[in-house]
Amino acid sequence: ADDAAGRPRRRRRSGARRAVAALVMVLALALVVGAGIVGWNFVSPLLDREPAPEDYAGPGTGEVQVQVEQGDTGQDIGEALVEAGVVRTVGAFTTAAAADPESASIQPGTYALREEMSAASALDLLLSPSARVDLQVQLIEGLRAADALAQIEADTGLAVDELRAAATDPSVPLPAEAQGNLEGYLFPATYTFEPDVTAVEVVSTMVARAERGLVEGGVPPEEWHRTMTVASLVEAEASREEDRPRVARVIENRVDAGMPLQFDTTVDYATGKRGVTTTDEDRATDSPYNTYVYPGLPPGPINSPGDSAIAAAVNPADGPWMYFVAVNPSTGETRFAVTFDEHQQNVRLFQQWLRENGSD
Repeated sequence: ADDAAGRPRRRRRSGARRAVAALVMVLALALVVGAGIVGWNFVSPLLDREPAPEDYAGPGTGEVQVQVEQGDTGQDIGEALVEAGVVRTVGAFTTAAAADPESASIQPGTYALREEMSAASALDLLLSPSARVDLQVQLIEGLRAADALAQIEADTGLAVDELRAAATDPSVPLPAEAQGNLEGYLFPATYTFEPDVTAVEVVSTMVARAERGLVEGGVPPEEWHRTMTVASLVEAEASREEDRPRVARVIENRVDAGMPLQFDTTVDYATGKRGVTTTDEDRATDSPYNTYVYPGLPPGPINSPGDSAIAAAVNPADGPWMYFVAVNPSTGETRFAVTFDEHQQNVRLFQQWLRENGSD
């Protein structure tokens, strides 16, 4: 009876153990599956993610020049950087560029970069004007060709003789009347050139810019040289822009009347001097540029006129004036007159200025 009574109890204990074991197994499986879900959620993005492009670290060393051409894409720039040893991979640069909206503003030009830079550091320099190594030439209005050429030589390293010789190159659009003389055609502006620019490219660029104003003004090619000559006189004689169309009109009126221009500025050009007045000896100089001796226009420009002087030469003001004088050279105040008597009154104001400023 005891055995019979004990077996059922043992069976119940054995069943309980099996139930507990089953429960443990279920829980264990649940934990394993749960761990697998969490693990996959963490690992899956890492497996899906492409590896970052290889890149150098830091700002790099040394110096290397890289040229960005007009129309280059980010891929093109990246390839140039890799070829120059600046960045490690094209992908590193394009990735850095894609992350920076300013990268679209990279300008064509030559840049001073460093070898083995991080792509981000290279991008920063390409966006920095200070990294540009282009040559800049700034010419102001009214420069004589000799002075303009000296400035170009100082800014580019191109010799003056080489620049003068470039004027005869067929690609330089000088009018035939200029006879290879650059006077008047080195247009005053700020220019940017690549470090390896040639003398012909520099001269051609400046001459083409001068003639652009003539084309835009509707001047026919056969009138270019005459217009530039008048414009150079306007540039020399009128410092205030509002006076320039009237100075151009006086020039045309005197030429039409057969009167000599009698401009001290042309005498200065003939003698190589600069000043407010000229001497009797200066005015007796035998030169086709001496408009006291020779009537009509001088044979060519006497300086490089800017846009406003060219515009005045193309469109002189309407008026009967035959004379003008700057009564105050300090301010540029200029008086215009129709008769000689009126002009003499204005000349006396100029002479008063000379006395007051110790230039009598």
